[in-house]
Amino acid sequence: MSLSLVFLLISALDFRHHGSEAQINKFQPSSNKEPNGVHDHQHEKIITISEDGSVQSPRFPQSYPRDVVLVWRLIAADDNMQIQLTFDQRFGLEEPENGLCKFDFVEIEDLSDGTIFGRWCGTNGVPGIQISKANQVRIRFRSDEYLASKPGFCIYYSLLEPAHFESPTVPPPSLSLDNLNEAVAGFDTVEELIKYLEPERWQLDLDDLYKPTWQMLGKAFVHGRKSRVDLNLLKEEVRLYSCTPRNTSVSLREELKRTDTIYWPGCLLVKRCGGNCACCSLGCHDCQCAPIKVSKKYHEVLQLRYRSPGKPLQKSLADVGLEHHEECGCACKGTTGG
Repeated sequence: MSLSLVFLLISALDFRHHGSEAQINKFQPSSNKEPNGVHDHQHEKIITISEDGSVQSPRFPQSYPRDVVLVWRLIAADDNMQIQLTFDQRFGLEEPENGLCKFDFVEIEDLSDGTIFGRWCGTNGVPGIQISKANQVRIRFRSDEYLASKPGFCIYYSLLEPAHFESPTVPPPSLSLDNLNEAVAGFDTVEELIKYLEPERWQLDLDDLYKPTWQMLGKAFVHGRKSRVDLNLLKEEVRLYSCTPRNTSVSLREELKRTDTIYWPGCLLVKRCGGNCACCSLGCHDCQCAPIKVSKKYHEVLQLRYRSPGKPLQKSLADVGLEHHEECGCACKGTTGG
């Protein structure tokens, strides 16, 4: 074999080796994402706010693209202003799994202290108005590579003067313990609660909660608590997992009370109210989780029926209507129709 032919064969083998490596590397996962699938903050789009505007999922209100990660950082041009975020009523992302937004979601973070206001998905309701504590917020949007939904979301932003909390008509100390407990339970955030209790010095009181005083030099410090406890998150977790709509499997024959028909699949998932009402504030001894808003949704299934003895089964696709609970709430037993 000639020397030139040997060199030619070696070059060909080297090319195939590097070509194979390039093909493998093409399918390596991207390294510019955080473990939760959200881009690093260096990829965020910074928007300086001096007037009203909005951010939205691509193609809103049509189906947004799959496998997308977007991050916006909103900064009020005036350091003394707060940012109000209002969701468009046409809100809809991929449904959660077991009450958690794992796949497609939009999330809002307050950059003054890193508090996550919420992570939202699904189609059951429009998120409420969110107001920043200072002049910066971060909005994250993620869609996975499956089942893009519509319409997505649009968030309108506007500027607010810092809120001055008005003292309640009845000062808290004059309330009875039971009435005060009921009033306290109605607040969604610890900031709102402290404003209610101490309208003149609420910010100082809030800061004092996390200072190491002799009353607190116990387990939290001995065991090295490394971060500030998020009381708002604790309350939100209770709200999410108490009395809420959640996936429940139902037997079609039992649900539809049909003894002459067989369905395939025989069970379907529906949204039904679940969870306890341990924190019910209605003052009744037997508080139960009940539907507030109910809708009927149709599901296409295979239906098998006997036409007459000795003849084969009649097979057809049929729409079956099942109740879905859209909203749930705690109520005294005997006062609801559910």
